Amino acid sequence: MKKIVKTLMPAMYLMVIAFSAASCNKTQAAPATAAVAPGQPVDLTYAAEKSLPAVVYIKSVTNSKVQTVEYSDPFEDFFSDPFGGFFGRGQGQGNGGQRQVQTPKRVAAGSGVIISADGYIVTNNHVVDGADELMVTLNDNKEYSARIIGADATTDLALIKIDAKNLPAIVIANSDNVKVGEWVLAVGNPLGLNNTVTAGIVSAKARSMNDPRDKRTANLVSSMIQTDAAINQGNSGGALVNTRGELIGINAMLASPTGSNIGYGFAIPTSIMNKVVDDLKKYGNVQRGMIGIQGGDVKDYVDAQKEEGKDVDLGTMEGIYIGKVVEDGAAEDAGLKEGDVITHIDGQKVTKFGELTGIIAQKRPGDKVTVKYLRNKKEKTVTLTLKNEQGNTKVVKNADVDVLGIDVRPVTESQKKQLEISYGLEVLKVNGGKMKDAGVPKGFIIQVVNDQPMRSFDDLQEVVKDAKDQMLVIKGIFPTGKRGGFVVYLQNE
Repeated sequence: MKKIVKTLMPAMYLMVIAFSAASCNKTQAAPATAAVAPGQPVDLTYAAEKSLPAVVYIKSVTNSKVQTVEYSDPFEDFFSDPFGGFFGRGQGQGNGGQRQVQTPKRVAAGSGVIISADGYIVTNNHVVDGADELMVTLNDNKEYSARIIGADATTDLALIKIDAKNLPAIVIANSDNVKVGEWVLAVGNPLGLNNTVTAGIVSAKARSMNDPRDKRTANLVSSMIQTDAAINQGNSGGALVNTRGELIGINAMLASPTGSNIGYGFAIPTSIMNKVVDDLKKYGNVQRGMIGIQGGDVKDYVDAQKEEGKDVDLGTMEGIYIGKVVEDGAAEDAGLKEGDVITHIDGQKVTKFGELTGIIAQKRPGDKVTVKYLRNKKEKTVTLTLKNEQGNTKVVKNADVDVLGIDVRPVTESQKKQLEISYGLEVLKVNGGKMKDAGVPKGFIIQVVNDQPMRSFDDLQEVVKDAKDQMLVIKGIFPTGKRGGFVVYLQNE
């Protein structure tokens, strides 16, 4: 049996669709279509006519650059420190030197969705990531230069803007109202075939697609709409619409053994898209509320215990089993514990992890949510306040440190005791950017940058803003206790 591969459709092979909406934040009412009697064929021509005019073509250009890269002599590295490659040595930290590398010019094709008449367009983050130039071609063949308003790798969404007025606007529906079995159209430019629609049904909702073993999907918000409408390379970023031509999702990936449509497609629901777009407009980045737990579906946990010969009765086979409570997180503050089972969030029943992440993805730090859960099969309710990834409820302003491509938070009390330190910033994620280029790993604790102690996120922001020679000299400690350092160049030479 061939292995099913989750594929984020690369922008260089894609054409992503444009959706239109008169407003990102207000759901518009579309003309009602006649109800379809059970067993009767569905007429999708109306949906196609309403959605196709909103399709735009995006050309992404990444210019050739000269970069300075570190290299090392592998034999000299081995004999001087045979275990250096296994225990914490970052990229470019070995013996060797520097060399100049000329990167090739890259041209990628994708699509986007016009969500307002004044030129705002939604697309996938991977379509515009790293682009030096963006050109948008409308359905009437008019061309515009576009700029990036903001992008978010976690949801794989980006917001771009062109200088135009009176553009067609797609109606944005509430994806929470979508039903499994409902007819949908995938609209896009697959395999170079512009303005193409394919039909299918909603196969599942709140589908988890993040795989910790797959770097492309490990950090994605896992609450996708699954469809069997044909999705191929080129549909990425395109529209998933209902029979009224209303946008219900942004096509993002497919699961297939070949990379072509033999499997299922997955779309980011508009309930998440609307919140991301609003955040990008207001703050320039996504304000992500964190509940502060690690876990999974109850059924998966019970099945795993049975395989080990253990008989487990949690009082339910639906819900979210809490495997770990994050220190100093919202859940710990509210008294949730390992072994608890979350069954409802704000009155909404959650039967699987994708439903939980989908609800929380619509929240911001500081928002309060009511959690109903089981502890020893007894039902309890608690209200908790969501925190950001830095462990507080403040608005995250990281415009100056976006170039680093990391998320950090102050070290916890247990980390201080374990590592015998009094301060530092733990690297929670390495999303790409200059820190990744320098080899800074997840879990590394930054203590000093350019001779300045790092006690808070503001400290890091200030040192990046004031960095001389556009260079950061970072010193810190690995989770094993080994000390190390990295040099981060903020600009390409």
